[in-house]
Order: sequence, then C-alpha cells, then structure tokens
Amino acid sequence: TLSDTPIMMVDSCHFLGTTITQDLKWEPTITSIIKKAQQRMYFLRQLKKFNLPAQSMRQFYTAVIESILTSSITVWYAGA
Repeated sequence: TLSDTPIMMVDSCHFLGTTITQDLKWEPTITSIIKKAQQRMYFLRQLKKFNLPAQSMRQFYTAVIESILTSSITVWYAGA
C-alpha cells in the first residue's frame, strides 16, 4: 500500500516509449521499435520508386526512421 491505497501489480508498464516488464526484458520494446521502423521503411521504398535524390532519401531516413531506432537509446544502452 501507498498512503493506505493498494498498489496494483501489473506485468508491464509503458513509459516514455519504453515498455518496462516485470522481469525487465526488452522484447516488447524491441518488437515495437522494429514494427514502427518497418512501417516507415515502406514509405522509404515508395520514395525510391519516384527516383528521389539520394540526399532526400537520407534526410527522410534520418528524420523518420533513425529517430525511431534511437528514441530510447539512453534507457537501453547504459553507455550513452
């Protein structure tokens, strides 16, 4: 209890884009990140079909995909 209020036990908690599980496993977070990145990669492939310049495709990758892959890096990489 906390101030006479019972605390409910849960298997996982989603906080700031990171899923914290009871056993501190990273699988739910990694699965979510991979799914989001794959969805955005679809758009990158579509842009390639329109012969977009390489610089524009790099900018898209950096802004849309790389930001997803590095969003929680300070949480799951202690050396960051």
